This record gives sequence, C-alpha cells and structure tokens, in this order.
Amino acid sequence: MAYYEKRYNGWRAKINWYDAKGKRHAKSKQGFATKRQAMAWAHEMELAKDQNRITTKDPVFAEYFWEWATTYKTVGKSNGTYNRYHKIYERLLEYFGNSKLSAVTKASYQRFLNEFGQDKSKETVSKLSGSIRSCITEAVNENIIPSNFTLGVAAVYDKSKTRKVEYLSVAEIKALINALETGLKPRSISRYMILTAIYTGMRIGEIMALTWDDLDYQAKTVRINKSYDYINGQVKEPKTASSVRTVRVSAGLLSLLDQLRVNKQDLIFANPTGKVPTPAACNATLKRFLTKCEIDKQGFHFH
Repeated sequence: MAYYEKRYNGWRAKINWYDAKGKRHAKSKQGFATKRQAMAWAHEMELAKDQNRITTKDPVFAEYFWEWATTYKTVGKSNGTYNRYHKIYERLLEYFGNSKLSAVTKASYQRFLNEFGQDKSKETVSKLSGSIRSCITEAVNENIIPSNFTLGVAAVYDKSKTRKVEYLSVAEIKALINALETGLKPRSISRYMILTAIYTGMRIGEIMALTWDDLDYQAKTVRINKSYDYINGQVKEPKTASSVRTVRVSAGLLSLLDQLRVNKQDLIFANPTGKVPTPAACNATLKRFLTKCEIDKQGFHFH
C-alpha cells in the first residue's frame, strides 16, 4: 500500500512490502512537484513489487558505477581502460554528488549529458553514455531500480570536435611510400613503423610490440600475438582474441625491417636505448610527410 504526504520540498511517496520470509520493508522517495508524480512513482514501485523486482538497496549513483566498473570492466585490463572508467566516475561524482540511484531521472541524466557534451566530440560522448547505459542496465537486472533512465536520451556533442575520417587514394599511398623510403635510415624509426602499417594494416600497438622472432623470412609472414601498452611501456595481450593472426608480407618490407637490426634490441622498433616511438611521434612524422607529398588530409592519422 502506498502513502503520500506534502512536505516543505514537495510530495513524498512511501510503499511497504513483505519479503518471502515475512520481513517488512519500506521504500520512499520525496521531492515530487505534484501528488500525481508521487503517485506515478508509487504505482511503478507497486508493479515492481508484484513482479519481485524491488529491493531496499539504493546506492549512490557514482559509487555504484565505480563498483560495477571495477568488478566487470577494469579487471585484467590496461591502465588506459582503468583511467577511462575512473574519469567517468569522477564526472558522475562531480555532477550528481551523493545522489542515490533511485533519485536520478531521465531528465536529470539528459541535463548531465547536455553539459558534458558541450565541448566534446561525438565519439567521446558515445563512449561515456554507452558505459553508463551498460551499468544502469545491470542495476535494473539487479532490481535496484525498476527502469533504465538512460534509454531514449539524446547525445549532445560539439560537431566541430567530431573528427571526419579521411582516406588516401592509391596514388597518394604510393607517393607517401616513396617519400618515406627515400633516404631512409635506421634512426628514423617512425618512418619504418608507418611503412609497416601501410603494408600490413596492423594497429600501432601491435607494431610497437613486434619482435624479431615474429618474422618468418621463409614463409614471408608476420605473426601478431601481442600489443604494446605505451602508457606503461610494456608488452601486453592483444586487444581481442581475434587480433591474434598471421599476415603475409613482401620480401621488400622484410628487407626494410632488417635495417633496424643495427639497434640490437628485441623489439624491432626500439631505438638503441630500448625506447619505442610513441603514437604522437609517429603521427607527427606522418603529418610531416603528408605535407611533403602535398596531401591535404586533416582527418587522416596513423590509426
């Protein structure tokens, strides 16, 4: 049965129920502008109660997200993944404070997205909202809240920050290869990495992690079974299970890579001191050679 009362900050609704052991429980929510809104919430709770979808749990929104993330999403992953979820947690804590999960509405969540997306790209907003939606789906599955307030919200973002992906034509690729190979010397490691990406389609982390025993000169192949975490400077498992593969390459590429043996490192693209060029360094080199080839592709980068 539901109860309603008018308070200084709006209407309050309360429902009571008994669990399977006969223990009495109560759940309430206040701050409704009208009694009708309080009654709608109580009706939703009554339905959840009848369907055994109600619980006394009511965690803080931000804290529930962080507990979910560290339980299901960050274990065994890179620091980059951990940091991404922690930044979302900080955003939620900053905006919602200690608001309980039950107090968050579709409208308040939309206002959060509106503020967050003002100066963010579409990709950034999509990643954040996708992670939060997965979390709240779990909260619904756990019967902590009766419905998912992230469904049906609009993604707001800064169109000027949204990158348009551009591609190179065959002629542009040939021009870039020619420029990269002209006067190529072992100290210009970023150029070797760009050439490897062009010839194999490998991700930059996979290229950074290549060792000499990954090359098969007789079969003319490159084995890809690891990636490089450039934030922590260590080799790790590949991005996905399907990332493990063998790529057929030309004798020309293998001959180019052989020039790097003078650096005497296990990692093919490490310099004499053992350091591998960062993605930022590779992109800077790529941009320089695109300009040299008079190729104007603002949205084209290593990835």
